[in-house]
Amino acid sequence: MIEISHVSKWYTPIFQALKDCTTSVAKGEVVVVCGPSGSGKSTLIKCVNALEPFQEGSISIDGIQINDRKTNLPKLRARVGMVFQHFELFPHLRIIDNLCLAQEKVLGRKHDEAVGKAMKLLERVGLKDHAQKFPAELSGGQQQRVAIARALAMDPIAMLFDEPTSALDPEMISEVLDVMVDLAREGMTMMVVTHEMGFARKVAHRVIFMDKGEIVEDAPKQDFFGKPRSDRAQKFLSKILSH
Repeated sequence: MIEISHVSKWYTPIFQALKDCTTSVAKGEVVVVCGPSGSGKSTLIKCVNALEPFQEGSISIDGIQINDRKTNLPKLRARVGMVFQHFELFPHLRIIDNLCLAQEKVLGRKHDEAVGKAMKLLERVGLKDHAQKFPAELSGGQQQRVAIARALAMDPIAMLFDEPTSALDPEMISEVLDVMVDLAREGMTMMVVTHEMGFARKVAHRVIFMDKGEIVEDAPKQDFFGKPRSDRAQKFLSKILSH
């Protein structure tokens, strides 16, 4: 579903954010991307959705090259759901309108059809009763669940998550992870940047560990948590799993 081949990215001539990154995500696979701050995790996932340009290599989604000038990026992005760290909801729109806007403007759905789809998804994430509220009236965890529902409203072929729980209070994290676990179990193709190792152990098929812009490990979760090959990954895990 997602093919990343020899991708390199520079922010300046001397600062290379990604170094020759190659990996893939199969249909229905859940891949967790982890690593220390500044390792390139978020940059990599934003490159997958063409939110960040890259200078070398190629990325394709469902066979479509995102760095081909002929590719219709808005159309492609409509098929790949993206959930950010800070929700990115429209603050001036009610929750129901947040879910309907792109359905109507991008997919061309009729208003009643978009509302029906939105209400089903809000029910799925446990927020049907909040449809008429504005984002500021919801908790952080609720807003993130709305963001997931909004992405799902576009019928995506894959979902990208960029540290979806890092801005949340600890007690709100589980309500968001529960929705993500359900998605994974339903067979959604997912690429998830996160420090939530419990989530990775529960639903990931593979774990990618990054450091200094490079993919240092790309292994089945049993191998990664059992005995990571690199000293850097072992050190990272010893710190993150000791608490």
